[in-house]
Amino acid sequence: MSDHKSLGKKLRLTKAVKSNRRVPAWVMIRTNRRFTRHPHTRNWRRNNLKRS
Repeated sequence: MSDHKSLGKKLRLTKAVKSNRRVPAWVMIRTNRRFTRHPHTRNWRRNNLKRS
């Protein structure tokens, strides 16, 4: 299936996968747990990526 995707789409999906991680522990410690969730966290079933 990945053969049918364009290079741009593959790059966007890769970036989305990499950015979909939790906030590092040192950030939580430094901000006194003000940021426990990452604001860009995304679930593949709930949110779609932009088609640009």
